[in-house]
Amino acid sequence: MKANQIQSIVLVLRIVTGMLLLLHGIAKLTGGIDGIQALFVSKGIPGFLAYTVHIGEIVAPLLLIVGFRTKLAALLIAFTMLVAIVVAHWSDIFSLSEHGGWAIELQAFYLMNAVVLIVTGGGKYALSTKNKWD
Repeated sequence: MKANQIQSIVLVLRIVTGMLLLLHGIAKLTGGIDGIQALFVSKGIPGFLAYTVHIGEIVAPLLLIVGFRTKLAALLIAFTMLVAIVVAHWSDIFSLSEHGGWAIELQAFYLMNAVVLIVTGGGKYALSTKNKWD
């Protein structure tokens, strides 16, 4: 595979991951965060920390899309997904959905894409390419 092809793949991965996760963040922004707050409180986590989901599902995806501090944005997304898995989906880790897929496949998808972007960085088709977090 040629270097330009790899760079194009990284670009597509950044944009697809960012756009799809951004839609989840917008839904939480417009639909309210009460459910996440209640879940956090039920797990002994301060409810105000539920608002950090906006960082992981709105700010970080926007950074991915434009390619600014990609590794940092991907790290924020990975952390957000780990928290989501532990807090909201722990009992689903070894379960299948009603359609036969892994019950946490969506969270795992975002987590693994974020891990790949932590390793690769944003690539040459990014807004910023010179910082250690790019």
